[in-house]
Amino acid sequence: MQLTIRHETVYRYTAPLTYTIQQLRLSPRSEPHQRVLSWHISTPGRRNEFVDAYGNLSHMLTITGMHDEVRIIASGTVSVTPLDRGRLIEISSLSPLVFTVPTRLAEPNEAIHAFARRHVPSGARSNELLALAEAIRDIVAYRTGATAVTSTAADALRLGEGVCQDHAHLFLACCHAQGIPGRYVSGYIDPGTTAHAESHAWVDVWVEEVDFSGWVSIDVTHARFANDSHCRLAIGRDYDSAAPVRGVRHGGGTESLSVQVDVSPNQI
Repeated sequence: MQLTIRHETVYRYTAPLTYTIQQLRLSPRSEPHQRVLSWHISTPGRRNEFVDAYGNLSHMLTITGMHDEVRIIASGTVSVTPLDRGRLIEISSLSPLVFTVPTRLAEPNEAIHAFARRHVPSGARSNELLALAEAIRDIVAYRTGATAVTSTAADALRLGEGVCQDHAHLFLACCHAQGIPGRYVSGYIDPGTTAHAESHAWVDVWVEEVDFSGWVSIDVTHARFANDSHCRLAIGRDYDSAAPVRGVRHGGGTESLSVQVDVSPNQI
């Protein structure tokens, strides 16, 4: 599958800014099943490219001088081949144990520990982890605007509502509760006939099975293995470490944000 993607992010301000600095994780990862055919990022200011601690190709964007808008456009085409039951082929120097450490956004509380005990057996296999995704989808209804980027896994479970980010955080918190390595994935998806956004988040979870030891990618929101309709941007411990855009500013008054993502699939 070839995915043609255009992602436009526009920040507007009611008063001029004098300084903006943002970390961009807007370049798709190069992985055995995912090949970047073309990609371009357009921004004002100056960008410095680097690779972060998780192997994500990133940019540090700095804008100086008076400005009241920041427009970021990332676009291109990515070729993605199907995965066998979500299994990833990856060579990494990072131990999976790096992804057993709870974070503020994906930390299990008493309710999550109880939920995890019911749905995640010790040494869980892929089909059991897929069943966990189904349980999360059933208990946390997909509802845009129910939560914010600062909402935690515990918030999502308590509210019973959330979006893909919340589904991913709750899944990771359950894995943390049971000592299973899990990591957050940000990216894009061809949503097909669903009403879900084309900017997406899901998880990778570490499994030890008879015929496979490694990462399995699971789309919690759709309760299925990730496949060639998913384009991977970045991995991290949670949203904070894999967000497409994060930054700070000086000045600017009130901020408004507009995001438009378009994903067009083409069979190859």
